[in-house]
This record gives sequence, structure tokens and C-alpha cells, in this order.
Amino acid sequence: MNRNKWVSLIVSLLLVFSLSFPAFAQLKGEIEIFSWWTAGGEAEGLQALFDIYTKKYPDVKVINATVAGGAGTNAKAVLKTRMLGGDPPDTFQVHAGKELTDTWVKTGFMEPLTDLFKSEGWLKVMPKGILDIVSYRGNYWSVPVNIHRANVLWYNKKVFKDNGLTPPKTFDEFFKVADALKAKGVIPFVLGTKDGWEAAHVFETILIAKLGAEGYKGLWTGKTKWSNPKVTEALEILKKLFTYINPDHSAATWDEAYQYIISGKGAMSIMGDWAAGYFFSKGYPDFGWAPVPETAGVFDALSDSFGLPKGCKNRDNVIAFLRVLGSKEGQEAFNIKKGSIPARTDINKNLFPEYQKSCMEDWMKDTIVPSVIHGAAAAEGWVTEFKDVISLFIARPDISTTQKALIQIANRAGVKQ
Repeated sequence: MNRNKWVSLIVSLLLVFSLSFPAFAQLKGEIEIFSWWTAGGEAEGLQALFDIYTKKYPDVKVINATVAGGAGTNAKAVLKTRMLGGDPPDTFQVHAGKELTDTWVKTGFMEPLTDLFKSEGWLKVMPKGILDIVSYRGNYWSVPVNIHRANVLWYNKKVFKDNGLTPPKTFDEFFKVADALKAKGVIPFVLGTKDGWEAAHVFETILIAKLGAEGYKGLWTGKTKWSNPKVTEALEILKKLFTYINPDHSAATWDEAYQYIISGKGAMSIMGDWAAGYFFSKGYPDFGWAPVPETAGVFDALSDSFGLPKGCKNRDNVIAFLRVLGSKEGQEAFNIKKGSIPARTDINKNLFPEYQKSCMEDWMKDTIVPSVIHGAAAAEGWVTEFKDVISLFIARPDISTTQKALIQIANRAGVKQ
């Protein structure tokens, strides 16, 4: 082996060592961890990770840099200002998929983590579907800490039992149930839309219901046109659904609105399974769950992840935190409280509540589709416009105008209609 090859080999080994074994050094200083996890369940899950980290690295001060606002609606704007201004947080929460790759990887703001994935053995314990969405051009760019399901119908079991109702499997059944609840003075459907993304989340699941898994995925690739009559039908359902909603929805965040379900004043909602974490944090056990009507057998998926920004101030401390995120211990502690399921497949399922156990089973057998409102299916600019169009639709429910707007934003995103 010539001298140049020896030098190259040594440099490569040093890089692997620096990514894989920062714990061998006595870490000191601080680490700023940027996220939007402030609601019940989210905050507890994040704290569980901090507890593990500080136990391993007691001389590192953890700075919990959270920005309130579900789905990161406020945090993403703050993050963009910092990243573009050359002041990245040490690590930040980002949805795996297009939000990660199109916003920060392709533009050159992140360091690859492939050597860390290899040295920690994550390629053997994380499913291909998750590895694929955190990869780009042969490298892995962030560590997935969970898998969330977006298409879940949550309901108050006591309200349903008292009124002789069962979870609706179709939207026709949904509206019959809603009418029965309304007649009894119970708010049929609850949601908080204060942060602007929640209605788009609901609409995403209705699109899956009407178009099916392949039809829904085709919306983001051009195989399905936004002029499709099934999109029109989805808008009609969304419009009708909002006639059954809590009247203060525009003033409430998603978690604030869930007090209606806990109190029994409201009956149903559509939200991701961070709602389970919220119920856990409130000590509320009487919630039920089912797939959003007409989406049984489909798993609308998203994943929260953290990466390594170029130029972060505390690089070794970040790598140590990423190792905690991807560890069996970290994923179990976090997801039990968050309501999600681990990205690893070698966890102890018996540690988890019944909801997560059922979700693990569905993840293995259902057809997986990527969430758009949570960054997996489309680039951030398209997601923002999609969110804004649906938010306006809730205020002014004009189906024809809204569908035309959806066609236009697809065209602007480069998906010709």
C-alpha cells in the first residue's frame, strides 16, 4: 500500500472514531437541542431523553431550546433564520423525508452520519422504510427517534358506550354518528386550528380515504391529478365535517381542544398519535382509537429525527446525543411517553401501552404512505402552500376555488397538472 493510501485510510479511521466514540472522552460544555415539543406527552418524552443523556454526560449542560407550535409551524421559521444566518443550533428536530433532504441536505447545511449508523449497528435494527427516508445519495443524514401514525380517529369510549355507538368505518357512518351525538348535546368532532396546520392534517387523511394509498402518493409525484373528482369529494367531506366542530376551534391549539374529549363534552377527533402521548400525560385512560374512516390498512407515516448541522458549536456533544436518540434505551424511554413507536425493531414491546402495541402491528402489515403536512411527502414550500390553502378553505369553504388553488401550487412545485 503506497503512502497516499495509508494517509487516506488513517483519515477515514479517525473520522469513524470521532463520529462513533465521543463518549470515550469526558464531554463538557453544553448542547442546545432545538425542537417544538412543548405539549403534554411531547415534553415528557423529550425530558426522558435528556435524563438519559445527562446521566451519561453529567458535565454537559442541556439547553432545551423549544419553540411552541404544533407540527413545528413556528419553530421552522426560527430555525430557517438561524441556519441561514450562520448560527445553527447544535441539533434540531426535523421531519424525516422531503423536509429534511430538500430543505437542509441538498442545500449543504448538514453533515452525513453514515459512519455513525454503521458503528452503532442501526442498519441492522432499523427497517428499510425508515432508513430510506433519512438517506440521500448514499448517505444517512439524521437519526430517527420514532415513527408516528397520522391517520388516527380518537374518541371518548364512555361517550360512545353511553350512546350505543361504534367507531365509524366510512364517512357515511361518521356523519350518522355525528348526527346522533349532536342530538344528545355532545360536540361530534373537536379540533384546534389556531396554529394553521391542523385542518390540512385532517384533509390529508381524507385524501387517503378517497384516493387510496397509491392515488394519494400520486398527488405528490404527478401520477394523480389534483383535478381528480376524488379530490373534490375529499373537499366536500372536509367542508361537511367542519359543520360538526367545536365553535372555538380557531382559538385553540390541537392539544387544548382535546380537553373536550377528556371532559366528555366532545366525542371524536382526527390527529396523529402524539394525541396518545397527550392523553397519557393527563392521566386519561378512557380514549379509543381506530383508523380514520376508509383508511384501514393504510399507515400514514412520519418520523421525527435529529441531525448534525455544519458549523454547530458543540459537535462532539451532538454526536453523543444522537447516539442516545438511536439507542434501544433512548427509543424505549422516549416513545412510551410520546405515543409513537420506536424506529428500532429490537425493542421490548411489553413495555408499551396497548395503543403503541397495536400500532407496531399495523406498521408491519399496513401499506405505508408518507405524510405531507409532516414533511415526508413533499418539499417544505409545497407543504406550506398546501397548509395555507386548506386553512383559508376552513374560513371560506369554496370547493371550486380551493381545488384550482391546489392545482396551481402543484404546478409551482414542478408537478405538472
